[in-house]
Amino acid sequence: MLVECRDLFFRGKLQVILTTSGAEPVQGEPCDLAVIELGRPDVPQRIAQLVARGVPVLAFGSHVDAGALRAARELGARAVPNSEVEHSLRALL
Repeated sequence: MLVECRDLFFRGKLQVILTTSGAEPVQGEPCDLAVIELGRPDVPQRIAQLVARGVPVLAFGSHVDAGALRAARELGARAVPNSEVEHSLRALL
C-alpha cells in the first residue's frame, strides 16, 4: 500500500488502519493500492499514472474543494472528503 500524504495527522491514522489490517506500507511502486492526499499541483498526473498502471487509487481532500475531488474521480480515483477517508480505506482493505 502506497500512502502519499503530507498531513501528519492523516498519515498516522492511515498507517494505524494499515497495520491493524495486516497491510504493509511501501515507499514506492509496485503497490496494490494507493492513498493520495489531494492539494499538491502534481497530484492529477500522479493519479493518472497510477490508474493507467491498474493501481486502485483512493484520493482524499477537503470537502470544500469539490473541484479537486471531482477531478480525481474523473481521472479514475475513488475520491472522498477527509471525513470519509478512514471508512473508505477500511472498506477497500
